[in-house]
Amino acid sequence: MAERTVTLLIVDDHPVVRDGLRGMFAAAAGFRVLGEAADGVAAVLLAAELDPDVILMDLRMPGGSGVDAIAELTRRAARARVLVLTTYDTDSDTLQAIEAGATGYLLKDAPRDELFGAVRAAAEGRTVLSPAVASRLVSRVRSPGNDALSGREREVLRLVAKGTSNRAIAGVLFISEATVKTHLTHIYGKLGVSDRAAAVAVGYDRGILGGAPAG
Repeated sequence: MAERTVTLLIVDDHPVVRDGLRGMFAAAAGFRVLGEAADGVAAVLLAAELDPDVILMDLRMPGGSGVDAIAELTRRAARARVLVLTTYDTDSDTLQAIEAGATGYLLKDAPRDELFGAVRAAAEGRTVLSPAVASRLVSRVRSPGNDALSGREREVLRLVAKGTSNRAIAGVLFISEATVKTHLTHIYGKLGVSDRAAAVAVGYDRGILGGAPAG
């Protein structure tokens, strides 16, 4: 018995990426690309019009983020399953997308056969996570909560969230700049991130910095 054809909507702000994905699926049996969108806002409108089985969704796009689009599709109870396809695998990106309602999360370096299998799985309502993302989520679930950060580390993170430089943080806390860098290294390790922006995002997500920032 032949597999049913899975219909797709491709969402990415890079035309070359969209063209590549369209060509890849056009050359494979059992898939049909119904349309393309360059941002999250257009994706929501096209999803309502085309009613695809699966939406391949990039996350960071000018004009409308993927996470916002996923949340809006969930709010509208769209039939389509959203499979995130992105270059970003930080905790904040992964969790926000999944919490918004994404069915799966793959990185753009995934092999073609893995992508095809993930799209079919998503169409059937099964959760699909790339190995790298799955391991990060498992680590996140197993890691301690807010108590993982010491009082001084929380002070440093709060100042980072205000856009304060390492030198200025050192001045405010009366410590050396080298000590600030050491605190940041520990913060990154405990939060499972690799840069200041991600640390702040996870800090808000976990409630370490209070509620999410306005804007």
